[in-house]
Amino acid sequence: MTAPTATSDAPLLRLRDVHTHFPVYQGMVMRRLKGLVRAVDGIDLDIPEGEALGLVGESGCGKSTLARTILQITPAASGSVQFRGHELIACNPRELRRLRPAMQMVFQDPYSSLNPRMTVYDAIAEPLRVHRIVPRSETPRRVAELMSRVGLAPRMIRKYPHEFSGGQRQRIAIARALALNPALIVADEPVSALDVSVQAQILNLLARLCRDERLTLILISHDLGVVRHLCRRIAVMYLGRIVELGPADPLFHAPAHPYTRALISAIPTPDPLRERRRERIVLQGDPPSPMRPPPGCAFHPRCPYAVDRCRTETPRLRGVGDGREAACHLVETIRDASPQADAK
Repeated sequence: MTAPTATSDAPLLRLRDVHTHFPVYQGMVMRRLKGLVRAVDGIDLDIPEGEALGLVGESGCGKSTLARTILQITPAASGSVQFRGHELIACNPRELRRLRPAMQMVFQDPYSSLNPRMTVYDAIAEPLRVHRIVPRSETPRRVAELMSRVGLAPRMIRKYPHEFSGGQRQRIAIARALALNPALIVADEPVSALDVSVQAQILNLLARLCRDERLTLILISHDLGVVRHLCRRIAVMYLGRIVELGPADPLFHAPAHPYTRALISAIPTPDPLRERRRERIVLQGDPPSPMRPPPGCAFHPRCPYAVDRCRTETPRLRGVGDGREAACHLVETIRDASPQADAK
């Protein structure tokens, strides 16, 4: 069984005004609604087929919630999520099941996402059996092929997850995601729990798969260096919103949003002299609570450029040149003050 495909030139994935909220209750017996955590607070995004998009931002900005909302693991409160022209938010479970093979996710911790009681063979074969991708007699050959594609010896298929290293477990998780020949893979911090040398191997594996199989990839990370290695376009999130979006090179060389400037300034450089000379932007304070976001621009309490307009009027994404968009009232001011990125 395969997911239906769209015949138009529409993007593979289209998000319009997506909101995902979590209710917060108070009290153990007489529970009452205290408020809503606005984890995703109005996202508009188009992702064409074959693109590798990086989704970055500090912890708690809503990256993982947005990923789970895209795949309908977490239901959206409102908005539209279209995959190949099909509205996912309105899908019933049966319709969503038909689309599932084309949308897969690689989670942050491969040890938690793999069932410790299942062998590698069973973990990879399970989606093949559930969605009836290949005849039962062909399953062993298909599993061995998937193991080879991610750089693991097929002779290891009878082992359990605890018998593998972290990098090998992540390769198994990628093999399982590839089992259904997906068009879209969402990788949520796929290398953050791994050693640096293993991170490079996993990133190179994802890059090769995107290149050879024209996969569409959403790579979620708080590490801009990791994202830049793999993605041509980057979306920067802050408090549930996208504050800057555009091609990676212009975004790194001349960031338009002050939050993007701060993220880029935190990337270390291998040259000690350059590291000492470059400007570091240290943001003051903590991100506001997603239950009580500030009025106007959510970043204004920490922004060194904030003016009265920032405190009252919410900025919208608008074009700032070089194919980029930024949600900032003071783009021209920021551009004049923006240093060249040192993470070249």
